[in-house]
Amino acid sequence: MSVQPEPDPRVFFAAERTFLAWIRTGLALMGFGFVVARFGLFLREIAAAQGGPPPAAGLSRWFGVGLIALGVLLTASAMATHVATVRRLNRGEPFVGRPTWLGVSIAGLLAIVGVLMTIYLVLSA
Repeated sequence: MSVQPEPDPRVFFAAERTFLAWIRTGLALMGFGFVVARFGLFLREIAAAQGGPPPAAGLSRWFGVGLIALGVLLTASAMATHVATVRRLNRGEPFVGRPTWLGVSIAGLLAIVGVLMTIYLVLSA
């Protein structure tokens, strides 16, 4: 008869810290998306105050909406990953460290968004 050792609570705390870091990242993306989406509105208000023609809506709204959607998807994915991790730990399965698809895909997507925003800003100047 084998007795499983008591699980180390530090492992659960580490999983919780990781989850909270993903939540922070999702909230930051949503907040930044809101700022980017409203930047076009800010430019239109400045042009109206100066009596000039309002600029076209541009891509800032769509970049912002995309970042907000990315933040929402990231938060939902982090929640699902956290629940799966805690269930695995509760079953006593070993935790195997490996790169997460979530982190790698978000990093790649943000790099692409950054390049597209840079190109947009350079071409619209």
